[in-house]
Amino acid sequence: MEMSQVLETVWELVVIYGLKVLAAIVILIVGRWVSMAVRKLVRRLMARAEIDETIVSFVGNLVYVALLAFVVIAALSQLGIQTTSFIAILGAAGLAVGLALQGSLANFAAGFLMIIFRPFRVGDYIEGGGVAGTVEEIQIFTTTLKTPDNKTVIVPNAKMTGDNIVNWSTKGTRRVDMVFGIGYGDDIDKARQTITAVLAEDDRILKEPAMLIAVVELGDSSVNFVVRPWVKAEHYWGVFFDTTEKVKKAFDANGISIPFPQRDVHLYQHTPSDV
Repeated sequence: MEMSQVLETVWELVVIYGLKVLAAIVILIVGRWVSMAVRKLVRRLMARAEIDETIVSFVGNLVYVALLAFVVIAALSQLGIQTTSFIAILGAAGLAVGLALQGSLANFAAGFLMIIFRPFRVGDYIEGGGVAGTVEEIQIFTTTLKTPDNKTVIVPNAKMTGDNIVNWSTKGTRRVDMVFGIGYGDDIDKARQTITAVLAEDDRILKEPAMLIAVVELGDSSVNFVVRPWVKAEHYWGVFFDTTEKVKKAFDANGISIPFPQRDVHLYQHTPSDV
């Protein structure tokens, strides 16, 4: 009689808890399958929107881990395990990790926004985060720039988005700003014609927008011309350096002086009188 009661009790426990264990296993299997399907769907939608692959992979994995954690909690709850304290522990741990990684999370958020809104792309020449250079790589936490003197600079994304970003490549063209001074005794019209002739010989200078050559200042020792031709972005420095050299040579050939600071020093010899 006692044996039969024991067997009956064991059977009842097997039936009750066996069903719970089976339900928990089903929840885990189905939940994992659903999590993987949602991850694939999220990645597909983001890839269709032409979002950077780094963001696509990260967000997909983040969605998968979050859903899987929910599935595990649901399976534990099905077994009768109290998950309230477990969730509280996870919340406290998440808060602690978030505070510890506050700077990294700020960089991640900034990187995510840059990839979504695209203020610049790889290959653009920009100024940002106190650095000017060509964008080589945009990562989750940092942006890599190559400076004109071939230095690699890694800028945290939060610093990059925390200030103004100047993108010199977006429009495709740039204005070259130069100033040339001539003497007060030189012919202004002749100087203007000389500068115009130098610029007209350079095929890299665009016809539209039209270049500007104008007297901008009557300085202390010179009449200053502002010269502003337009070029393609990649020709900026070449035109800047070549034009500066050619204008100097053209001024010399046409007898136009370029004033420079001079100082006259007069020496007086003083002989003290005899007392």
